[in-house]
Amino acid sequence: MKYSMLISAIVTALALTACEKAVVVPTPAVITVPVPTPVPGPAGPAGAAGATGSTGSTGYTGATGSTGATGSTGYTGATGATGSTGDTGAQGQRGRTGGDTVIIVPPEQPKR
Repeated sequence: MKYSMLISAIVTALALTACEKAVVVPTPAVITVPVPTPVPGPAGPAGAAGATGSTGSTGYTGATGSTGATGSTGYTGATGATGSTGDTGAQGQRGRTGGDTVIIVPPEQPKR
């Protein structure tokens, strides 16, 4: 019995220290205050025209474009005109008789 009382007291002490007390924070009450609504009056006169704005700066020059594709081969040209006839050459010398030249003429073949 001596130990059971002691163990009971230790368990109770541990149980009470292990529990966490929750702190309750009261939330403040929200009070709504009525705000008077403004009533629109008559329209006022038109304002003066504004000053003209300054001119914008010039834009940058664009980048150079890429090189184009190579063109196709052209057509064959037309045939040229015929040239004019050339001059006649100089007259040749008259032939001379050969001194020891022999000309052999074969006889005609008999008809069969």
